[in-house]
Amino acid sequence: MTSQTTRTVTALAGAAGVLLLAGCSGAADAEDGATSGGAEYADGTYTAEGSYQTPETVETISVTLTLTGGSVSDVEVTGDPQARETEQYQGQFIAGISAEVDGKKIDELQIDRVAGSSLTSGGFNQALEKIKQQASE
Repeated sequence: MTSQTTRTVTALAGAAGVLLLAGCSGAADAEDGATSGGAEYADGTYTAEGSYQTPETVETISVTLTLTGGSVSDVEVTGDPQARETEQYQGQFIAGISAEVDGKKIDELQIDRVAGSSLTSGGFNQALEKIKQQASE
């Protein structure tokens, strides 16, 4: 082989090695539900409570999420409102939350406001963090 051919073969071998190592970088694996750069979550149904402060009282909601491949496949939120106004806002939140989270990766969820209810989302996000812990253990 000539020295030019040897350099070309060496360069190609080096590039192939870099590509091979890039395949081991921890990118998402669609078969096992892993998320790139995030935690892996076991499929299942998880429940946690979250609380939040309103002008009148501290309110609590219960959140049940079903995870499939790291994504939300079902959500159920129940409340026990202590104030009349809270009953209205929790009802609006419960009616609209499914559209906000169904089919989305759990690591991408950060709910700010649902159907005009902004305080209830604080309790939801608190419960969500607990569910992430449960699902990654």
